[in-house]
Amino acid sequence: MADATRTKLPDVFDKCLTDGGYFGPQRAAGDHYLTRPVLPPIPDRIMEFQGKDQIMWSVNNYLGLANHPEVLEVARAAVDEFGVSSPMGSRMMSGNSQYHLDFEAELARFSEKESAFLFNYGYMGVTGTISSLVGPDDMVVMDKLAHACIVDGAFMSQGQVRVFKHNNVESLESVLKRINRDRKGGILVVIEGVYGMTGDLAKLDEIAAVVREYDARLFIDDAHGWGVMGEQGRGTADHFGVQDDVDIYFGTFAKAFASIGGFAAADKSVTEWILYNARTQVFAKSLPMLYVQTLRKTLDLVIAGDDRRARLWAISNRLKNGLRDLGFYVGPGESPICSVFVPIGEEELEKVGMAAVAYLRDRGVFVTAITYPVIPLGLLMFRMIPTASHLEEDVDNTVAIFRDMRDAIGLNPQMSGEDEAKVRKVFGR
Repeated sequence: MADATRTKLPDVFDKCLTDGGYFGPQRAAGDHYLTRPVLPPIPDRIMEFQGKDQIMWSVNNYLGLANHPEVLEVARAAVDEFGVSSPMGSRMMSGNSQYHLDFEAELARFSEKESAFLFNYGYMGVTGTISSLVGPDDMVVMDKLAHACIVDGAFMSQGQVRVFKHNNVESLESVLKRINRDRKGGILVVIEGVYGMTGDLAKLDEIAAVVREYDARLFIDDAHGWGVMGEQGRGTADHFGVQDDVDIYFGTFAKAFASIGGFAAADKSVTEWILYNARTQVFAKSLPMLYVQTLRKTLDLVIAGDDRRARLWAISNRLKNGLRDLGFYVGPGESPICSVFVPIGEEELEKVGMAAVAYLRDRGVFVTAITYPVIPLGLLMFRMIPTASHLEEDVDNTVAIFRDMRDAIGLNPQMSGEDEAKVRKVFGR
C-alpha cells in the first residue's frame, strides 16, 4: 500500500500540465488557429480554413507541381506495381534497390557531384549528415539563423559548435581564424542556400572563398533553393556559380518538389561514409518506391520547368511590389519568398499581431505570422510563399485585403531608423 504521507517527487510529466515549452499558451488553450491549423490535405492556391476559402500563402509548393497529372500517373503505376510498403527494411539490410541507386545517380549528375545518397526526410538527412561526419576533434560552424535541423545535427554530433552572425562573412572569418589558432580536427561550415523564414540568400561566393582560405569544408542545406534557383533549378550554389566549391550539397523534396525526402551530394568517399554512418537513415526504413518513382518524374519536370520558375518569379515580384506600394517594408527579394515586416511596440505585439492575422484570415488570406525570437522584438513578420499556381487576381486581392487590414486596425507600416536597423540585422546587413 502506498504511503499517503510520502512527499511527492518531481515527475517528468509535470511540465505537460503547464503552459511552458514551445507555443505553450497555444498548446494549453488547445489552439488550432495560429498553431496546427486544420487544413485540407491537398495543397492548392485556394484552400479551406474554418469553413472559408483562403488564398494560401503558407504552402511550399513553389513550382505548382503538387498533384501534377504526370506525377499522379506515375504514382498510380508505382502503387499497382509495388504497393505502398516496398521495399521493406533499411537500405543497409533489405531495403536497397536498383531504383534507389539509379535515382541517386541522376541526383548526383544534376547536382554536378560524384555521388548522392537518399534520405527519407530532409530534416533527418541534414541531422544525419552532420552528425555522421563531425567527430570529437571536429568543429561545426553554423549561421545564427540556421534551420533547426542544422542546429540539431550540430548538437547531435560529437564535435564542438560555433555560431557566426547571420550571413556575415567577416564574422565567419573571425570564427574560423580563432579556431585555426589551436585546431585539432576538421571544420564543417553549415549554411542554408535560401533562408526559409526571411527569404534572403547566403553570400555563397564570399562564404565559399573564406571557407577555402581557412581549410574548412562547406555544407549547404538548399531546401528552398533546390528546384527554384540556378540553371534548371540546380540550386543557389549554381546561381552564384560556386557549385564546385560546395563540398556537400543537400537538397530536399518538400518544397519545389512538393513531396518528401532529401539527398546529400558530394564526393563518393563522403557519401559512402554518410550512408554507413548516418544513424537517421541506417536505422530507418528505406524510402518507399512510391516516392522514388514519383520523385524521378518530378525531377524531369523541375529540369524542364523554366516556364514555371518564370511564372513563380512574376507572381512573387507582383506581390512584393504591391505590398511595397502600400508602405510595407518587404525583404530584399533575392528569392521568391516574400517577407513583410511591420513595426509594433513590444507591449502591443501579441494583441496587434493576432488582430492582423485574424483580419486577413477572416477575409480569405491565409498567411503565417512570425515574431520574437525568430526576429527581433518590436517587429511582426508575415512570411508568404508565392507559387507558380497563384493567379494575378490572387495577388491583387491579397494586396487589397492587406490595405484594408492596415487601415482597419490602424497599422502604421512606416519604419523608423531604429526599426530599419533591426530589419537589416535580420538579414545580416
